[in-house]
Amino acid sequence: MSCTHIAEYLGNLKPPTNGQQVHKEECTQCFDGQDDEQGVCVCLHCFNGGCLNDDRAHAKLHFQRTDHALGLLIKRTKKPQKVRDDQEPPMKKLALVVPSDQETYDYETSYKCFKCPSGNQEFKEDARLNAVREGIMNSMASAQQSEVKAWEEELVACEHALLLEQDDVPQGFQVSPHCSCCDLTSNLWLCLTCASVNCGRQQFGGIGGNGHALEHSKATGHGVGVKLGTITPEGGGDIYCYTCDDSKVDPELPRHLKHFGMDVVNQQKTDKSMTELQIEHNLKFDFSMTGDDGKQLEPLFGPGLTGLKNLGNSCYMASVLQGIFSLPAFKQRYAESTSHFENCPELLPAECLDCQMYKISDGLLSGRYSHPSTSTSGSADQDPAKRFQEGIKPNMFKALVGRGHEEFSTMRQQDSEEFLQHLIQRLRQEAKKKGLAEGREATETFKFGLEQKLVCSECKGVRLKVDRADSISLPVPVKEIEAPIVVGEGDGGSAAPTKQYEAVEFASCLNLMTEAETLEYNCPQCKKSVQALKSSGFKSFPDVLVVHMRKFQLVNWVPTKLDVPVNVQDRLSLDGFLSAGMQEGETELVEEEVPASNEPEVNEAAVAQLMEMGFPRIRCIKGLLATGNGSADAAMDWLIMHMEDPDIDDPLPTAGAKASTNAGPEPSAEQIEQLSMMGFTAAQSKKALRLTDNNAERAVDWLFAHPDDDGREDDVEMAAVPENQNIGGSSSLPAEYRLKAFISHKGPSVHSGHYVATVRQEDGSWVLFNDEKVVKAEGEANETMKQLAYIYIYERDLQNM
Repeated sequence: MSCTHIAEYLGNLKPPTNGQQVHKEECTQCFDGQDDEQGVCVCLHCFNGGCLNDDRAHAKLHFQRTDHALGLLIKRTKKPQKVRDDQEPPMKKLALVVPSDQETYDYETSYKCFKCPSGNQEFKEDARLNAVREGIMNSMASAQQSEVKAWEEELVACEHALLLEQDDVPQGFQVSPHCSCCDLTSNLWLCLTCASVNCGRQQFGGIGGNGHALEHSKATGHGVGVKLGTITPEGGGDIYCYTCDDSKVDPELPRHLKHFGMDVVNQQKTDKSMTELQIEHNLKFDFSMTGDDGKQLEPLFGPGLTGLKNLGNSCYMASVLQGIFSLPAFKQRYAESTSHFENCPELLPAECLDCQMYKISDGLLSGRYSHPSTSTSGSADQDPAKRFQEGIKPNMFKALVGRGHEEFSTMRQQDSEEFLQHLIQRLRQEAKKKGLAEGREATETFKFGLEQKLVCSECKGVRLKVDRADSISLPVPVKEIEAPIVVGEGDGGSAAPTKQYEAVEFASCLNLMTEAETLEYNCPQCKKSVQALKSSGFKSFPDVLVVHMRKFQLVNWVPTKLDVPVNVQDRLSLDGFLSAGMQEGETELVEEEVPASNEPEVNEAAVAQLMEMGFPRIRCIKGLLATGNGSADAAMDWLIMHMEDPDIDDPLPTAGAKASTNAGPEPSAEQIEQLSMMGFTAAQSKKALRLTDNNAERAVDWLFAHPDDDGREDDVEMAAVPENQNIGGSSSLPAEYRLKAFISHKGPSVHSGHYVATVRQEDGSWVLFNDEKVVKAEGEANETMKQLAYIYIYERDLQNM
């Protein structure tokens, strides 16, 4: 039977544009996909992907909420893989070829109308309908779009490269083939100011370097260098600015090299770039999947035992998700999704963080996707019980939670502790935007108060300050011990000894954080510089305590992770760390009156850094305000991009001045839509445009600098609201905790290597989550990983309260 409803919709159907997200690989509200028996139904109107499972029926729910009745049902099956014939001539080249989806899968498509009683219908041949179908099938999947965009590392030029002044060199000058300070002939950097060649710092993968390029920069003030061996005939190459201490680009590299007699046309890339080295380095790091007896660890399957597929340097995210979804607060908060899906204010689930959290929760906890891989590739053992999982792919979640963030929007490896804090803040912003009561938000489980106490040694005046916190960061004392020399197997010689460190007690790290320290202090009561004691303690205790271990040292200005073992107990008591507050005989310090300033409050240290670079103070403040009052680097990048703004030197608004909602003319619908496509709400976009004279670029800067602003116009006129006194947690004793999970890291830096999570189950056993691999964790190997963990997650034992 032919569909009778197509006529009312056909006139509004259009193929997807190049930049439009097409969710054809899987449902946006669960992980059912094209490979499943029922396939994915892609909405012909907005290209949302929905499942047709009888229990969830997310495609039908999308129709009920949007009245988008027409969909394209897509299923795929894997084609038999071609086996190489023994009679074929041997391969002479080793090539990496990624087959296309069309070469790998057979696709089956059909149309579906949700208004027709029988669902699937015969649609009459129509050119417009065919164009939409072809557009969907030929479009890049949303996951691929996000991945391609995330891999594009946006390096920018800095003023030191743009304003580079080069020294003259003698006629016939030739660039040296080795470092000017040592005999190294690899990892060489050419100074673009004077043509001096020096070795770089040690790089990923054990590539040597003595840091002579950095020493040259410090001695001469020459900031910009290019890595020899990475220069391409197209004029590309690894550029590093030591003044900015960051990777940059040099748009004039061919001209700068020609000044020293080097023609880029004749250059050949012989060395790996820094990005290539980091990716290669990260791929090499993995945790052993064998037990103490040398046998493969036992794969586990079932509810709460689902792995997360690595999307490319995404193990930092996977380990955090496995850790938090082992906690009751997150299991309960995201347990029942039906009500939210039916009433979500966002029509597209891929644009709603709550929807994606419900999707992750269902994927990890339901057990529907936890089963042995059906693929035998890469597995020597064909027994399905010995195969690992395929793992669910959190592409939509990663794209959404990282959107607009300088680091988490990329495919680079990140710090798992920083990601956890970022996720907590994003979830709170989402709750505020949707009016969710504070007590209902799952992140409340992390909240507690840390009290800082300052005591003047002379007048005994006391200043107390309570900060709300979600985790503690513990210093780890480092004491290197002599390590045994390991004899190399490949060259017959002795390898460099591996550094080893003396084990420390977890309690001693806690003591270091809370013990009193003496510091110089200008006492407002004594009216002079005095000695003061500063100490910290818990004002309240959280339901879940997140502990971050600071195991780093700066080596050549690079934070290097140290594998210091920490003796951690499964049981932890914090009773002795409750803050005492004001004691008998102590008096509160009288606050010194600070004269009012006409300037907004900014990071003065960052202002000083920027002024040292030559920027006027008024520009420094504007740059910091536009980038969230954060780092000098971010403000400098903004200033370089806005040097030609006509109002760059206009007077600053006074600190107490009120911004007006009528700061500019009414924004146009096109401008609002342009910002809304970047993920901001219409209200946020409208407000940002009004406050920036409808300048879209400045509006984007304002939006990123005010992530908590929900766009309500009356917010601008409101006076500052006093800090909420609810710090979270409880000060009642005993404060007994039990270790629930820990996140381990392998590699020399938090920005390289590999993260895994180990989680305690209800029966007391431990499970290791290594991306898609989920196995039993037991024995000595598990204890060693616990000692070397980067993050510990403790649950409060409420039964003992």
